[in-house]
Amino acid sequence: MAAKLRKGDKVVVLTGKDKGKTGEISSVDPKAGKAVVDGLNIAIRHVKQSQTSQGGRTPKAMPINLSNLAIVDANGKATRVGFREEDGKKVRFAKSTGEVI
Repeated sequence: MAAKLRKGDKVVVLTGKDKGKTGEISSVDPKAGKAVVDGLNIAIRHVKQSQTSQGGRTPKAMPINLSNLAIVDANGKATRVGFREEDGKKVRFAKSTGEVI
């Protein structure tokens, strides 16, 4: 099945502690059905000091389930993604506006 959300897409979080916030997808794991969004779902991870790194508490963006994300359309609102064929190519489009993503 084709991916509705891809790396680089601007998305809005639909549920959870970051509900309503927007960000850009930095990585997607289709097998697990999760994506990492820059600056959202931040957790503090403790890193042990080594010869090369300082160590301490570092913020890290944790994965969010794809079902809790929606792509942002040209109007800045959450929309669903559909597929259609244009000029022999399969393209994604925003269901709300009909524009190609």
